[in-house]
Amino acid sequence: MCSARFACAISACFFVATICLAQHEAKPVSNDDVISMVGLGLSDDVIIEKIHVASATSFDTSVAGLQALKAAKVSDAVVRAMINPHPSPPAPSDAALRKLDPNDPNSPHDPGIYMYANTRDGVRMFMLEPTVYQGGNSGGVFKSAITYGIAKIKWKAVIQGAHAILKSSDSVMQFYFYFEESNPGLSHASFGGTTTPNEFTLLKLDEKKDHRETVVMTANAFGASSGTDQKANVAFSFTKLQAGTYKVVPNEPLKPGEYCFLSSSGFGAYEAGAAGARRLFDFAVLNPE
Repeated sequence: MCSARFACAISACFFVATICLAQHEAKPVSNDDVISMVGLGLSDDVIIEKIHVASATSFDTSVAGLQALKAAKVSDAVVRAMINPHPSPPAPSDAALRKLDPNDPNSPHDPGIYMYANTRDGVRMFMLEPTVYQGGNSGGVFKSAITYGIAKIKWKAVIQGAHAILKSSDSVMQFYFYFEESNPGLSHASFGGTTTPNEFTLLKLDEKKDHRETVVMTANAFGASSGTDQKANVAFSFTKLQAGTYKVVPNEPLKPGEYCFLSSSGFGAYEAGAAGARRLFDFAVLNPE
């Protein structure tokens, strides 16, 4: 019997203590509490954090209350926190919202060329990765020699692999060029110093069994002519959207095949005595699904 009474007494004490503790924790933070914390020499950051994490506050921010806080040397930063103890997080800006959508052409993008094409999941943006190409002649050296240099020699850009990695069946795709800087000469290294789509050529590549190729220069005894084969050129138009950002649209729907954007700065690789590899931006257009 005594044990049962003792247990009841312990439970009652625990219940009362719990209520007192809850009441103590639920006590709102007031002006007096803030003035006390200032008197202890706590920093503004600590006091403001205490205000923000408080489950309840009861601040007097009337003119009289502000006068008392000022007299107690409460800083303006702390007073602002007392006026709005639980601020709402700032709404994301339009720019921040666009940044969350990598398929929005108006979003900030890393420098590069992006395909903007229809997919089963809607319109998407895909970055064209730079592809290395090698140079070689078309075998016209012997012919040129026996004709005393009258016959033309053709230099070609040769891309290993029969097909580009990036493919799309959207024949009316668009492209977006994002340059690193709007100032001339400061573009991304992948662009080879170019700063406008006007310095690029869109080409339809010749497809071979294990590679793709296109003519980038012809030469004979009377001189060399850097430039692509006109039959391979695909006309396009471009619009400057803002500094360093351009929209590029082929003038006609693209036929199925292998394509690339080639920078005019790469043609120098095939001048007399030049050697080495350059980069282009390749993609493929597939037959409609």
